[in-house]
Amino acid sequence: MNRRKFLARGAVAASGAAAVTQAVAQDKSLPNIRWRCASSFPKSLDTIFGGGEVIAKRVSELTSGKFQIRVFAAGEIVPAFGVVDAIQQNTIECAHTASYYFVGKNKAFAFDTTLPFGMNQRQQNAWIYYGGGLEQVRDFFREFGIISFPAGNTGVQMGGWWRKEVHTVGDLKGVKIRIAGLGGEVMARLGAVPQQIAGGDIYPALERGAIDAAEWIGPYDDEKLGFYKVAPHYYFPGWWESNSMYSLYVNTKEWDKLPKEYKAAIECACYEANLDMMAKYDFKNLDALERLVKNGVKLHAFSTEMMLAAQRAANQLYDEESSKNPAWKKIYEPWKKFREREFLWHRVAEFTYESFAYSHPLGK
Repeated sequence: MNRRKFLARGAVAASGAAAVTQAVAQDKSLPNIRWRCASSFPKSLDTIFGGGEVIAKRVSELTSGKFQIRVFAAGEIVPAFGVVDAIQQNTIECAHTASYYFVGKNKAFAFDTTLPFGMNQRQQNAWIYYGGGLEQVRDFFREFGIISFPAGNTGVQMGGWWRKEVHTVGDLKGVKIRIAGLGGEVMARLGAVPQQIAGGDIYPALERGAIDAAEWIGPYDDEKLGFYKVAPHYYFPGWWESNSMYSLYVNTKEWDKLPKEYKAAIECACYEANLDMMAKYDFKNLDALERLVKNGVKLHAFSTEMMLAAQRAANQLYDEESSKNPAWKKIYEPWKKFREREFLWHRVAEFTYESFAYSHPLGK
C-alpha cells in the first residue's frame, strides 16, 4: 500500500471519526444492520477476545448504533477453526481470528498472521500498511470470498510450557506439542509431534498428558489458562511467532453491500483494535510474568542449537513451498525482500539502542 492510499484510509482513524459519526447521525436513509462475528477465542481471554469487542463497540459508536456487530466466542455458533468455512457458507458475516489456523487450506494463509523467524509487530505493520502486504493477502483471500482488516497483535510470543526441560534438538523427538501455524510444521521437521488445539481446550489436554507441551501467547493469557499448574518450564522466545497479527475477516458480498460510511467505521475500528491489543499486552504481560515466577515457574531460553536448527528447517520449508505453491511464492518473494530490508534498518538504530539500554538500565 503506498503512502497516499494509506493516509486516505487512515485519515478516518486518525482524525475523522467524529465526522463519520455526525454524517451517519444526520443521514436518515442509512440502514440498520446487524452482523454476527465469530471469534476464534474464548471470552475468558479478555485481551485477545476483546479485539473483536473493541471493533464492535467502535463501529456502533461511529454509526450512532445503526450498525451493530455481535461477537460470539469460539464454539458458541461455530468452532474456533471453523470461521472461514462459516463466512464462505454465509453462516456469519465476519470473524475475528488468526489466519495461520487455516494453513491446511493453503500455507499462504500464514502471511496474514506470522511466519517462523518473520518480522516483529512494527515491521509487520510496515509491510501490511506500506509495503504492499495488505494488497497481497487480500488478493489471496479473494478466492475465499474474504476481505481482511488487521485488527490486533500480540508482539513476539513466548516459547510455551513444557513438562520437561529441552536443551537439544534431540530432546524434541516424540514430544507432543500444541502449536499453531507453520511453527508446527517446523517442529515436526525437528522431531516433535505438533497438535492444533483451540485455546480453551489446551489446559485439559496438557493436564491429562495428551500433550507434553503447549504454546499459546504470553504471560497474561497463559496465566489465565493455568498452564503453569501442570507444566512448570516456560521457554522463550516463541521463534514461530515473532509477531502474531489478528484480523477481522468479512464476507466480500456483505462488505460490498455496506454504505461507504459503514465501511469507514469498520476500517477505523480495526485500526484502533490493531493498536489497542498490542498496548494491552505490553502493559499486562510484565505483572503476569512476575506473578508466574513467584509461583515457581522456571524460565528458560531456547538453546542456540535449537534456534539455528529451527531457522534452517523454516527456510527449507519456505523454499520447498515456493517450488510447488504459486500462491505462496507470489507473496513470499516480496515479503522476504521486505523483511531483509526491515531487518537491516532495525539493526542500525533499534537493535543498537535496545542492546545497550536493556544491558545498562537507568540507575545501575
